[in-house]
Amino acid sequence: MLKKRPLPFAGRHHRVGLLGGSFNPAHIGHLHISRLALDLLGLDEIWWLVSPQNPLKSEDGMAPLADRMKSARAMARGSKLWVTDIEKELGTQYTADTLKALKGNFPGHRFVWIMGADNLIDIARWNEWTAIFETVHVAVFARPAYSFKALVSTAARRFARYRLNEARAARLIDSRLPAWVFLHIPLSTVSATRIRGGSRKRRN
Repeated sequence: MLKKRPLPFAGRHHRVGLLGGSFNPAHIGHLHISRLALDLLGLDEIWWLVSPQNPLKSEDGMAPLADRMKSARAMARGSKLWVTDIEKELGTQYTADTLKALKGNFPGHRFVWIMGADNLIDIARWNEWTAIFETVHVAVFARPAYSFKALVSTAARRFARYRLNEARAARLIDSRLPAWVFLHIPLSTVSATRIRGGSRKRRN
């Protein structure tokens, strides 16, 4: 269990979106998808889960966790966005384990895992990936150049029968698990990779 800590909202039955990632660094794209999720999914808040180290990403070029937390806090403007390194406290490395732990620690909350279409393509490589869909609701946001491949991906085909119509996105969190939705909403094309690349060019 978590040590006693102040929560972003003290009440129960809150509808929480979870946006996980390295945030190396945090950028306007993270903010954009969070604001869309709050509106389209009818959420009370978004938690940015800053990962100590993504097991599928190299440590090369990865800024220290403290720096990435600082970057995320600077970007997460608004009272409905909460930045946390809670995975460090939970001692979890894989998303499936993190989600199970969060549900155990916050039994009164309902969670939606938020990700871009590029992650839907790759999620079948994640540890116990099917448990993610079985533990929380999932909202996938379209990304340029990834959407078609995402919709024919292993995960999309595996859980095709549980996909909600986009028009019912606001009802996702109240749906019986498993349930997920694909949202054809244009996202910012900004990425952390492009930002890091631009930063290196400026230094050179």
